[in-house]
Amino acid sequence: MDALDVSRWQFGITTVYHFILVPLTIGLAPMIAVMQTVWHVTGNEQWLRATKFFGKLFLINFALGVATGIVQEFQFGMNWSEYSRFVADVFGAPLAFEALVAFFLESTFIGLWIFGWDRLPKRIHLASVWLVAIGVNASAYFIIAANSWMQHPVGVEWDDTRNRPAMTDFWAVLTNNTTLAAFPHVIAGAFLTASTFVAAIGCWWMARNMWRAKKLTEAAETGDTSEVPESTAPSHLDATPEKLENDARTMWRPVTRFALWVVMISGVALFITGDIQGEIMFEQQPMKMASAESLCETETSAPFSVLSIGRQNNCDNINNIIEIPGMLSFLSNRDFNSTVQGVNELQAQYQAAFDMPGQNFAPNLFVTYWAFRAMITWALGSVVVALGGLWLTRNKRVVESRRFGLIALWMMPTPFLANASGWIFTEMGRQPWVVAPNWADDLDPLRISMFVQDGVSNHVAATVWTSLIVFTVLYGALGVVWFLLQRRYIIEGPSASDSRPPGEGDDTDTDEPRQLSFAY
Repeated sequence: MDALDVSRWQFGITTVYHFILVPLTIGLAPMIAVMQTVWHVTGNEQWLRATKFFGKLFLINFALGVATGIVQEFQFGMNWSEYSRFVADVFGAPLAFEALVAFFLESTFIGLWIFGWDRLPKRIHLASVWLVAIGVNASAYFIIAANSWMQHPVGVEWDDTRNRPAMTDFWAVLTNNTTLAAFPHVIAGAFLTASTFVAAIGCWWMARNMWRAKKLTEAAETGDTSEVPESTAPSHLDATPEKLENDARTMWRPVTRFALWVVMISGVALFITGDIQGEIMFEQQPMKMASAESLCETETSAPFSVLSIGRQNNCDNINNIIEIPGMLSFLSNRDFNSTVQGVNELQAQYQAAFDMPGQNFAPNLFVTYWAFRAMITWALGSVVVALGGLWLTRNKRVVESRRFGLIALWMMPTPFLANASGWIFTEMGRQPWVVAPNWADDLDPLRISMFVQDGVSNHVAATVWTSLIVFTVLYGALGVVWFLLQRRYIIEGPSASDSRPPGEGDDTDTDEPRQLSFAY
């Protein structure tokens, strides 16, 4: 493997790792803001408990997301300096806005939210969490605007003096139709991730409370406490069956139902926005979509491939064994009888346009084909949680099945994996381009485009191998810390002080220092 291959692996690993954390941050911040708003309006302390409980989990994720995001951005200068020079005039503006407007906004007000519970007026404190939610979503928009320019360059002209594109219309970059299609899709995926996260935890806690209440009731009737398991959760210590059932019904059920409906709404939004984005991709990056379907030859009334077998990075060895007739043509332009270009025809067109007969313009068919299907398949885990949870909590019921509680927890990683798969498909499907050519808008695709191999820094492979190994080991360690912290606080549940309204003081009048949990 040369420096290019290792640099691609390093950027891919750090990007996917970072993007595992990003959707939860984007989606969970508004959901926490809604929880706190409900408490602010109704005065129901159970929503305050939910706000503080999920706030802890959000802060863990936010902290690690910031750390991994910074490392990712440093790679632009370290491993991809030629690419950074090429896109400097374009990327400078949206990334500056992301830092100055979005990141500073969320960083400032997240500090006020963490430490302002007993210091700020309730309305100001509530406004702080909403500004955090706005900030994380604004940050996502500017990042997607920059990435969308790589998918579909707009708002630039060629600068002969500096031999690179020069931005002439910042507004065109921000309102790129690729951005306007990708942003709602990313946000819908983020809400699907966060709502599945909240709903899965809520279902598990409901089942846990009801099961423990049942065991305590049986122990009270028989006098045998041997089957009552010990619990380290604050809400379970010295808890009565009545209190456990009350928590399940008055806190966990409303919060879970809220999250389950968000799962349903975001799932529908994800389907609609994904369809819109796919139609734009057929127009702007037909090679990506042909590769996603392993469509090697141009076809009229092209079928959608559900499953194919063979050496799928080789068009001569692909057999589609399950297909939906005409569906790919319909997805491309809403016409079942339309013609969709295949990989081989597009390959010939690109080779002729760029006068590069030996260049392979197709991405890795295996990766794009299966990443696209993995994205859809993993998202079905959220559907399992949503349908099962809504059914079990209908008519004021609560989840009592421990089996479903565990199933919900096992489904929790699926939207994270779906988001990662979608990101892999989007970025790998653009290959061999790091900046894909735009054949419209009167741009010169021969200049306003860049091959991946032209963007890498002039390092020896050993240098990049060293940083790749260090980052992978470091990220692996951070991932273990993230998992252990999330697991600890999920099992611990809401603490006793979480139900105390701000400004009312502690329950105990003592000079002894309080034991803090995550400084919060």
